[in-house]
Amino acid sequence: MPLGAQAASVRRMARQHKVASAVIAVCVAAVVAVSTVAATSGTATSPAAPAFTLSALGGSNSHVSLAAYAGRPVIVNFFASWCVPCRKETPLMARFYRSAHGTVDVIGIDTNDSQTAAETFTRSTGVSYPVAFDPAAKTAGAFGVVAIPQTFFLNAEHRIVDRIYGAVTAAELAKGVARMGKSAAPVASASTRGSGRNGS
Repeated sequence: MPLGAQAASVRRMARQHKVASAVIAVCVAAVVAVSTVAATSGTATSPAAPAFTLSALGGSNSHVSLAAYAGRPVIVNFFASWCVPCRKETPLMARFYRSAHGTVDVIGIDTNDSQTAAETFTRSTGVSYPVAFDPAAKTAGAFGVVAIPQTFFLNAEHRIVDRIYGAVTAAELAKGVARMGKSAAPVASASTRGSGRNGS
């Protein structure tokens, strides 16, 4: 092959390599962008939360069901009275719920606990959001919870858009609520005290 033809062939191959590299870069950027949107907005790629219906803590033959919150984002928090980190987290969650003034739904699920201890604990920590009783930890198991506390943030389609292992912080609550598609309500100060009862 003449020298001029070889040079032209090399230039053509170089152009093709640049085009291929540009296409690959665009594809990678698109995949990253889609992944980021899915992670932050909770699209169909987010796992669906298991459905549950449990007895409400406190008896009175009432129940707490995820289906009752259809079309609404909700925070699901697993805890127990014997859980040491829960003693710090539950009062924070109670203050957060009160400060949200009904704009953020919260369901507490007391798991692997005695009913008497659970009722005493939720009263003493000012819990006023609905609390379900999961004594055999069946619902906890369905969510893949093996250690508590754990908090799940569900969007309006009840897909899990965020999950916190361990005691949730005020900053994590705000971040999780934003991912649910809501504006975070401010967490009340530590001096705030509640008078509401759980299961309401």
